[in-house]
Amino acid sequence: MENKNKWWKNAVVYQIYPKSFQDSDGDGIGDIPGIISRLDYLKKLGIDAIWLSPVYRSPQDDNGYDISDYQDIEPMFGTMEDMEQLFAEAKKRGIRIMMDLVLNHTSDEHRWFLEAKKSKDNPYHDYYVWRDGEEGVYPNDMNSVFGGPAWEWVPELGQYYFHQFSVKQPDLNWENPKVRRELYDMILWWMEKGAGGFRLDVIDQIAKEPDLKITNNGPKLHEFLRELSRETFQKGDMITVGEAWGATPEIAKKYSNPDGSEFSMVFQFEHIMLDQEEGKEKWDTIPLNMVKLKKCLAKWQNTLYQTGWNSLFMNNHDLPRIVSRWGNDGKYRKESAKMLATMLHGMQGTPYIYQGEELGMTNVQFDSIEDYEDIETLNMYKERLEKGYQPEEIMHSIYARSRDNARTPMQWSGEENGGFTTGEPWFTVNPNYIRINAKEALEDENSVFYYYQKLIRLRKENPVFVDGKFDLLLPEDEKIFTYTRTDEHTKMLVCANFTDEEVSCPLLDEWKDGEVWIRNYEDDREGNVLRPYEAVIIGTAVNIVKAG
Repeated sequence: MENKNKWWKNAVVYQIYPKSFQDSDGDGIGDIPGIISRLDYLKKLGIDAIWLSPVYRSPQDDNGYDISDYQDIEPMFGTMEDMEQLFAEAKKRGIRIMMDLVLNHTSDEHRWFLEAKKSKDNPYHDYYVWRDGEEGVYPNDMNSVFGGPAWEWVPELGQYYFHQFSVKQPDLNWENPKVRRELYDMILWWMEKGAGGFRLDVIDQIAKEPDLKITNNGPKLHEFLRELSRETFQKGDMITVGEAWGATPEIAKKYSNPDGSEFSMVFQFEHIMLDQEEGKEKWDTIPLNMVKLKKCLAKWQNTLYQTGWNSLFMNNHDLPRIVSRWGNDGKYRKESAKMLATMLHGMQGTPYIYQGEELGMTNVQFDSIEDYEDIETLNMYKERLEKGYQPEEIMHSIYARSRDNARTPMQWSGEENGGFTTGEPWFTVNPNYIRINAKEALEDENSVFYYYQKLIRLRKENPVFVDGKFDLLLPEDEKIFTYTRTDEHTKMLVCANFTDEEVSCPLLDEWKDGEVWIRNYEDDREGNVLRPYEAVIIGTAVNIVKAG
């Protein structure tokens, strides 16, 4: 099952956060019919697959990552018929739907858990992780990711259940083969319905051993993943990506082994942590160190070359907008959005575009904490106030890092609420929708949208994007990110200025006879000076000298 020529190596994936994408019925919440109505827009962009954040039935304690029924659709998003129509309409346009799977835990409202709580003898009891004990005396001192103990007392059983996340998200017991079989059958059911792939939420947590305080990368992790893949994904032509915060390049080789025994690729987050103070929380930001960023990305590029596969991303539903984070969302918004895209899409791996990234959508700055929705953000505000932080200092961190930056509704037009809904939106639209929106982008031939479209097309036309070897140039330069990609026929140079000033790059003199494939300024010009946030990709044929 060698994945040498897999379609997903050429693919570009677009992530949709359904609640914020497009509302079709005026209730202020994005839905599946809304997504269907925008498929032509995504076809025009040129993407091959949609990663759809969870739309399963859920009490929405954790934005749908708390699933109460894996084989039903959450009514606020639509019906199963809507989902089947989405599969069919996307397929007509050559777009696959990659569903978001949560296999580490369920909702406490899932029927399995409701049964599990009835008695220790219930057949579903062992679907979850339980420990005997007495009230107030926890099995150990483990805490959940969302704060508080990772153990919850159930008086009627005289037992604690384990939850790595919310108290409403009890962890599944992967040691139980019946649990695994139920999950595999559910995945096969979705494959039969038309799912084209899966993104696996916190998948490195499934082999937890709570008694040893092991949560991620447990001893049986890869044994479980190989069985999962064998029983499900390998029965179809799937794109699969595992979310693994604990992944190193060496572990990622296992996840994305070219033999197809686990996943197509993995989401790792090392580069995303580089502008956070070491040993502190994500809210404690420091300026991005360019040298560290280049070395980090080069390490992943080189370690996985021909031994695995990278996912390429800078945005998702949990991360702030990249143009505000590492670009310049004011004077050079368009230039820096295009520059960041160039740097990312030139590397080896499958690129992911998060909704609105192709428009250069920015972070939002609401005046009051009352305007925010994200539970993590609200909890942090409260905790830091209690610790003596000043409100304006806390708001500064929220402006930089809140997950709500990614969750403001998609900006479709300059009409009221950005064309997202005819009703009252569940969350305030970023006020800059008046000037940053899809309608405006589609009418401007130099927009960020059309730049992404061209990058995607370049990738499909030039195999060097997929197969070429990565070589980092100028590793110690603090302003320019530049590298080459080389295969047997072509060599290309990617050069990106990460600053708001002009910077000379002597490398450009060496490449002056190459062909400029794409540049993020409207006018081409010769010389070795890069303008603020300028990026360019230059291609040239490789002179192949054949022996005798």
